[in-house]
Amino acid sequence: MEEKLKSLALVAGGTFVGAVSTLFLLKLLPRRILNQCNKKAIELNDTTIKCGVDLGNGNRGMDGLNLLADEIVSEQLTRNIQFFGLDSQEKELASSYWWTLTRHAVATRADVGIPKAECLKRHFSSIFPECQVDAKVLLYDVSTEEEILSGNPDFVLDCIDNIDTKVALLAACVRRGLKVLSATGAGARADPTRIRVADLRESTNDPLSRAVRHRLRKDHGIEGGIPVVFSLEKPKAKLLPFRGPSGEEDNPSDYQIVPGFRVRIIPVLGTIPAIFGQVMASYVVTLLAGLDVQTEPVVNLDVDHYQTLLQRLIEHEESLYGTDMQVQVDVEEVRYIVKELWHGRSARELSAKDVGRGMWRSVNELMLVRWDQAKPASVSNLVLLKFKEADEHEQRSLDDIKENEPEFFNRVTSMLKRAEQDFGL
Repeated sequence: MEEKLKSLALVAGGTFVGAVSTLFLLKLLPRRILNQCNKKAIELNDTTIKCGVDLGNGNRGMDGLNLLADEIVSEQLTRNIQFFGLDSQEKELASSYWWTLTRHAVATRADVGIPKAECLKRHFSSIFPECQVDAKVLLYDVSTEEEILSGNPDFVLDCIDNIDTKVALLAACVRRGLKVLSATGAGARADPTRIRVADLRESTNDPLSRAVRHRLRKDHGIEGGIPVVFSLEKPKAKLLPFRGPSGEEDNPSDYQIVPGFRVRIIPVLGTIPAIFGQVMASYVVTLLAGLDVQTEPVVNLDVDHYQTLLQRLIEHEESLYGTDMQVQVDVEEVRYIVKELWHGRSARELSAKDVGRGMWRSVNELMLVRWDQAKPASVSNLVLLKFKEADEHEQRSLDDIKENEPEFFNRVTSMLKRAEQDFGL
């Protein structure tokens, strides 16, 4: 129990650091007055670090210097400049009164040159000295697999962005039976409300997920079963062209420190990777604590699809029973049933087969029918099935299903019991 508490504290501590550090805002200062700022009293609260130096006019310091011309400031904001473009950064963001400190959530300028693992260990230890952090400055590959994954960790959090390494790590976790949560592409996104957790098979609009999914299936026979954090938002930018010392486009592989090491970069809005990290931390903490959290299903249907399913239910009730008087749901409740209970697919499908636009087409083969024909078509008595499955279901009794398909019976009744609880029935 003691070890488990330490593990939970470590992850929670990371969440706190990520959240607070992401929200810490610091005025951009020319280097010559930065030390002056650091010596001044710092007022700290939940959202800001304030330094008592006035920037003066726009994004120029007190002496009129353009801050983005400063080599350190420019490097510190490289990913933001790549994301927004230099003009937007200068005119809209750097000229604002506050802006974010760094693209590494807990780093300061004093940490430049220090490996991230060591930097994070130092910060975690300062927050909760009792935690045990084993920081390893290692690249994951076959030769380091045993050192990194030995000891049966409670959870592995994959934050790798190199496809070969990512696939190798995920395959190793599956082979070893380790719980793993994988972060996919956070780069070139700007909308935090579209971040989701789902099975790798259900991720959409993410080139990294698509490549990893293909490689896992092709090279390791792994179809899914790996939870991932991803964004439904389409990337707003692509990998930047690589330019060598001469400023001309060059072959990135010629500059790799080690084989497979990524050289080209994608523009990143610094807040998004930090939110990915918070989502991952929350997922792991709640799972280790045994708290049942229902993540939002990835169902990209619109109101017309739900209206179609409702109308199909009404017509089916009229055809089968001669009236639609027993239909006790509206389009919002249909949305709940289809999205929250059945995740936009047949109740007989354990995993997603149709995602993205494929899910739109699949609606043409689905319908809502009563689970128990003796009860009304209510939110706690409707199951989503394909047409043929619905016909077969209505030819059988619940006792027959319970006896011959106990797993399916228990899964459906569990879902319908959840609907009862959610609606206070």
